[in-house]
Amino acid sequence: MVLGREPGAQSRFRAQSAWMRPRRAKQGGPSATMSDNLKTSIRLDKWLWAARHYKTRSLAVEAIASGKVHVNGERAKPAKSIKADDEIVLRKPPYEFAFRVNALSDRRGPATEARLLYAESAESLAAREKLAVEMREMPPPLRGRPTKKDRREFERFIEKTRSDDE
Repeated sequence: MVLGREPGAQSRFRAQSAWMRPRRAKQGGPSATMSDNLKTSIRLDKWLWAARHYKTRSLAVEAIASGKVHVNGERAKPAKSIKADDEIVLRKPPYEFAFRVNALSDRRGPATEARLLYAESAESLAAREKLAVEMREMPPPLRGRPTKKDRREFERFIEKTRSDDE
């Protein structure tokens, strides 16, 4: 018998360990985790993080504060409340995303579920694809003094673009 304890009593350390406690079931079941129908608005920074546009909320706050995010055509603040059907324009240079909010969530879930939170406009998607093609066709950036080979490749590229323009 251990001194200071009644027979049959559990150790006070075992009862306080978080890893030994049984997990509590979430209210509403697993389907209620991503779409909270009770919420009508949510903070912009939290939604951008949950929709996986930024890896952390602090990165989302930085982008919003620097003016890279507009909600319904106006510059927003991190605590701006957004709701379904709001239009958001997000600039991640050199790309610009324009999308409409479909659903709200303050929980960061899998990418497949996060993609359901918004719908990107067709114009935005086409503009990004066009810009990606243009960037692939650009010559590689020069670093330091170019070698003879680099210079000749650059001259061939310039001649090709001039002949395409004519």
